[in-house]
Amino acid sequence: MPMRLAANLSMMFNELPFLDRFAAARAAGFEAVEFLFPYAFDAREIAARLEGEGLEQVLFNLPPGDWEAGERGLAALPGREAAFREGVARAADYAAALGCRTLHAMAGIGGDDAVYRENLAFAADALGDLTLTVEPINPVDMPGYHLADMDAGAALVAGMDLPNLRLQFDLYHCHRIHGEVADRIARHAPLVAHWQVAGFSGRHEPGPDEIALIVAAARATPDLAMGCEYRPAGATKAGLGWLDAARQAMP
Repeated sequence: MPMRLAANLSMMFNELPFLDRFAAARAAGFEAVEFLFPYAFDAREIAARLEGEGLEQVLFNLPPGDWEAGERGLAALPGREAAFREGVARAADYAAALGCRTLHAMAGIGGDDAVYRENLAFAADALGDLTLTVEPINPVDMPGYHLADMDAGAALVAGMDLPNLRLQFDLYHCHRIHGEVADRIARHAPLVAHWQVAGFSGRHEPGPDEIALIVAAARATPDLAMGCEYRPAGATKAGLGWLDAARQAMP
């Protein structure tokens, strides 16, 4: 089956209030959605939008800490273990309500690798049959982020060898960190549970080069979703022409 393209509702359809973006995504032809965080809304409200539009929720993040104060995740931060564990429980409750099977644990700015591993082990165990992901994020977009190397992220997942800990592979971040995205898709695909994409220039709509890489990921992991985590260059709907090209190109 072809890879499912999931609209990222934190970045797309920002012309509309958040809860109205679900209908806009369905009208644009998406069958799945993701977003950064659901916690400002009642889970029942979001679940009703998903059910009403026939959409699948494929991913969201664990609580990131104090975002306004600059925190970008808690998993690697010494002294924030209790808050991280509370966030795991809160995310699990939302995942159950939304039917979401994959959660991402943001590592945070700075931090300690031993703390990171301990927290990931705790979260993976606590989440049971849900999938937990780690995502390398490039240091230009998020300076100081604890996990800023795709190969290191893959090594972390492989080394911890937990059945439900997997890699979240964002093609845009990989390009900014390393280049050589196609090579890393082939190398790390067995560890990946979720893909994301944006155009490499400006983090806008994907273009032909990115569509070719989406196809490579689809061939490697035909059962996974590809989150469209990009900032539209203009109105979201006006920039969706790339979708037809992507769907035609995918196996």
